[in-house]
Amino acid sequence: MPIRFENKPGIVAYLTTGDPSLDASREIALAAIDAGADVIELGVPFSDPLADGPVIQRASERAVARHTRLKDVLRIAREIRAARPACGLILFTYFNPVLRYGLAKFADDAKTAGADGVLVTDMIVEEAREYLAEMDRAGLAPVFLAAPTSPDARLEEIAAHSRGFIYAVSRTGITGKQKSMTADAAELVARIRRWSELPVAVGFGISSAQHVAQVAEFADAAVIGSAIVELIERSSPETAPGEVARFIRGLRQPESALAR
Repeated sequence: MPIRFENKPGIVAYLTTGDPSLDASREIALAAIDAGADVIELGVPFSDPLADGPVIQRASERAVARHTRLKDVLRIAREIRAARPACGLILFTYFNPVLRYGLAKFADDAKTAGADGVLVTDMIVEEAREYLAEMDRAGLAPVFLAAPTSPDARLEEIAAHSRGFIYAVSRTGITGKQKSMTADAAELVARIRRWSELPVAVGFGISSAQHVAQVAEFADAAVIGSAIVELIERSSPETAPGEVARFIRGLRQPESALAR
């Protein structure tokens, strides 16, 4: 079942769970939802986050140092779902923590925690047979990354096996802010639409209201990660929820200077 983006453009807000603390992550997520985020991506801290840039790497290192584990992320997901039943909720992880937890147990516990779906950043669709079977059994939406370098045959496979939405990577490389959206992103979304009617969210490098407005011209939603995580890094645990809420409210205002 597709995730509904009631507002256009939709806003997907990424958080590294456990940075600066588990309680703070919950409060930041709730503030983000109340400020207009349609979907929360709860990032599972990982010791070797190769797809992430330095901002999210630092956040993951801090959360790992505080002994944040997958079971803790599931608890926070459960609390967010209880407090905001209508929000979209995606677990964002590398496969290693899932493998260590147990794939079937993870699928069951993620569903029980209230997650709508899962994005495993290093899971490629060609090797996802067992993973997809468990997602289907548990009623979870698998979300895959589609890159500008993906050939059409691969995009067709991603479209065939994705549920919820498709995450279009705006550029090749790692996560992190950028100055402007590239033409690659719009071209990629157009290619994805040949194969799927699911919503398409564009991420990697989106950090301002201008970016969100650009994304709205060709996609359904924008994913904001590093900009939010960096804002949390600069804030105290007490002020972070309010700072993130202010930032998200400004993302649908093209003339806003809130994004830094």
